Formats: sequence, structure tokens, C-alpha cells
Amino acid sequence: MADVLLEVQALEAGYGKKTVLHSVSFHVEAGEVVTLLGHNGAGKTTTLKAILGLLPAWAGEVRFAGRTWANADPAENVRRGVALVPQGRGVFPDLTVMENLAIGAYTQDDRTAVRQRLDEILGLFPALAERRNQNVGTLSGGQQQMVAVGSALMQRPRLMMMDEPSIGLAPVVVQRVLETAAQINRQFGTAILLVEQNIKTALAMASRAYVMKSGRIVLEKRAAELLAAQESWWELY
Repeated sequence: MADVLLEVQALEAGYGKKTVLHSVSFHVEAGEVVTLLGHNGAGKTTTLKAILGLLPAWAGEVRFAGRTWANADPAENVRRGVALVPQGRGVFPDLTVMENLAIGAYTQDDRTAVRQRLDEILGLFPALAERRNQNVGTLSGGQQQMVAVGSALMQRPRLMMMDEPSIGLAPVVVQRVLETAAQINRQFGTAILLVEQNIKTALAMASRAYVMKSGRIVLEKRAAELLAAQESWWELY
């Protein structure tokens, strides 16, 4: 493999006594966009939580930049370079855009670097720059998603995991959000692990794709191949 940034090997996790992930293995290379596809309940969100340490791994291994960290402290994993844009956005509606972004930089000690990053993110999202002092709860769904992505970027992550960023958004807004994610990948070199129900859009954005079913990886392919031959693998999805 090339420069592997994230490697997940035989990962198992679940809730209570219920096993959700069954020996899940995949990898993301540095600067790569990978999409994780599957129906609701397939185990995609559980996978992201286990990677970041928000959910205990029962077995298996997570390696990031060559370091094993299964069950490490999530805050420490964020400091090491992984950010999560959670399903449902996870913003603070009663705080302003700038306050939300500043909270995203809680792991950063260099105030000059934080200011520079703020300027970069406001340049990336002009709509947020215009509303920087507005409470996030008064923004549209698409603008709130921009705040969530911007907050994750404040950590200067090497890997950004995005969990269903299109939920509750109009198709035109979904396209804009995912186009921005692609721009982030190009501009900052940030690797992206994308969980997304909008299959065609996700495959068009990614270089590789994994398909999950019932907590297992059942298929790995180049995204372009899956996009061109959807009928041949659809029954696995």
C-alpha cells in the first residue's frame, strides 16, 4: 500500500451485548477520499465512533500514522489529527459562528495559527464570513453544516471523518457541501472518510469505496468502477 494514514484491522465493537462490527478491516491513504457505503444499520456510524474512541473496540486494531490507538482517549486522538463531523452536525445553536469555530480549535495552543486557520475557513465559506456574529441556530441547515465542517477543520486534521453530511438538506445544498469537502481535500491535503447515503455523489467524489452490510465489509473497489457498474454489486448493498 502507499502512504497509509488510517488502518483498521479486524475491528469489533457494539452496544451492550450486541455485536455490531464483525472483523471490519479497511484503510485510508494520506490525502485520499474514501467512502463507506451501506444501508442504515450496516455499522457505518459505529465504525467512525470506534475509530475515534467514542465507542470501545472489543477486538481488533486501529492504527493512525503508524500508531496503534484502539480505545485511546478521543480528545488525544483529535490532537493526533482525526476530526469527526458527526451526524446531525453537532453545533452549538446558541453561540455565534465565530464562537463555534473557536471551540473547534480547543486543542490548539498557537493563537496566531488559530487566527490564520479562522481566516482560511471564512475564505472557504463566504456565507459564514457574512454571518460570523450570527447565532448558529438561526442559520439554514446547509450553513449549519458548513459550521460543523469548519469547526472540524479548526483542528487542522490529517483525516476528517464525515457522517451523513447530507441528512436533512436539499439536493442542491448537498451538492454544495460535498463539493466543498472535495475542495478541502485538494486545498489542505486532508484525507476524508465519508459516510454518505447519496451513493452517486459519494462515489463521484471518492477514489475508493467500501460497502458494508450487517457490520461487515463485503466489497472494496475503486469508486469509479462501482459508479460505472452499479447493477453488478447492488444486491450486496
